[in-house]
Amino acid sequence: MRENVSNEDIPEKLLQRLQWLKSPKFYRSKEAIAFSIISYDRPGLLMEFTTKIYNYGGNITFLHSYKEFDKTAHAEIEIEGIKDPKKLEEELKNIKGVIGIEKVPLFSEVYGKRVLIFGGGAQVAQVALGAITEADRHNIRGEQVSVDTSPVVGEHKIAEAVRAVSRLHRASILVLAGSIMGGEITKAVKELREKAGIPVFSLNMTGSVPKEADMVITDPLQAGVMSVMAISSRAKFELEQVYKKRF
Repeated sequence: MRENVSNEDIPEKLLQRLQWLKSPKFYRSKEAIAFSIISYDRPGLLMEFTTKIYNYGGNITFLHSYKEFDKTAHAEIEIEGIKDPKKLEEELKNIKGVIGIEKVPLFSEVYGKRVLIFGGGAQVAQVALGAITEADRHNIRGEQVSVDTSPVVGEHKIAEAVRAVSRLHRASILVLAGSIMGGEITKAVKELREKAGIPVFSLNMTGSVPKEADMVITDPLQAGVMSVMAISSRAKFELEQVYKKRF
């Protein structure tokens, strides 16, 4: 293990994110509401949705839109500050082309914090097993933690996946699992921390990634367990206390 590291050595953005992740109010708001809207696709549709929400004094906290195989447009919108959700729902329903609208739970209430696991081979599976087992224990007690894995192979593909983490909604921690990682992946880890402050765990493998990671764990099962504990608002585990240590 390395010597103790003071909080002064930990990037400020990482400290701020850890404090936020540990908060019981993480991604939660009593005022927030969410709508799932299906409509016929046409130019300007999204602008009409956002204009209506603005006119009702709403602040959009999350927006995801996409086109389905049947050419319908889908929009998932989370909003704060709406005093009359029913009236807004009716207004949105009356927009030309809307097929249906439904008030739904926030994604944070359904999926919660997200653990991301990238790498290749059996290592990814073992990290996922540890993370899923630990997440299950927390979720039974009322917390929401989900686990996403992707067996990515190749330096540039893994680097691209790491950089994309900052664009994922509710991404909370990244675990890199494999036998060797460095080069462009290490650059991507540095960028992820500077851009988003998302903590990165690494298995104890060959390459420069472990030197850049916030924590290095030899056992993949333990890495999965500790990744969930690091972001849980209920766990006593504090990453600040073991920052840059190897286990």
